[in-house]
Amino acid sequence: MARSFDDATRRDIAELCAAFVRAPAAEAAAGLKRAAVAIALTRAETGAGTAFLLTRRAASLRSHSSQWALPGGRCDPGETPAQSALRELHEEVGLAQGEGDVLGLLDDYPTRSGYLITPVVVWVSTKAAIVPNPAEVDSVHRIALDTIERDDAFSFTTIPESTRRVIRFHLTGQLIHAPTAALIYQFREVLAGRNTSVVELEQPVFAWK
Repeated sequence: MARSFDDATRRDIAELCAAFVRAPAAEAAAGLKRAAVAIALTRAETGAGTAFLLTRRAASLRSHSSQWALPGGRCDPGETPAQSALRELHEEVGLAQGEGDVLGLLDDYPTRSGYLITPVVVWVSTKAAIVPNPAEVDSVHRIALDTIERDDAFSFTTIPESTRRVIRFHLTGQLIHAPTAALIYQFREVLAGRNTSVVELEQPVFAWK
């Protein structure tokens, strides 16, 4: 059943985020650069349901160009993860939200490329239009929450380079990998009222750099 984009859904998701117990930072996270992404909840493309924003990174970017990603980036000095995610959401897609729109934080996720990513769940209260920044974003997509709640939305595989499972998010015939897939998967688990760790889920080799 689709979750309506309304105050009741905002309260429900805020309560689920509050009940989520964040894991302590892993020892392996020492020395990683801090980053944050926004799981930005907004109205779905059609109907009255709730969706989150997923971007396709600009092809001109030096790293991870053209990959699927949640809005976000490296934290500036002195920023909290929430402040960083809100800033990046504004810079990348033109949505200006306040810290009162933050519903919660998920687990920090260490990446092979040297970052420690904090996912920040944000309720998009503004009715402003989404305006992608062409220097950073090629396109912005609204992914309905019931898309990630399907039983077949995620799958796992292995690669010769690692003993850890590789997670994949299936989206309209395409595969989205970690770190993005891992963060979305944990949010799906939070929506189901489950505390599921994703720190050990692997990224494909092309994302290691």
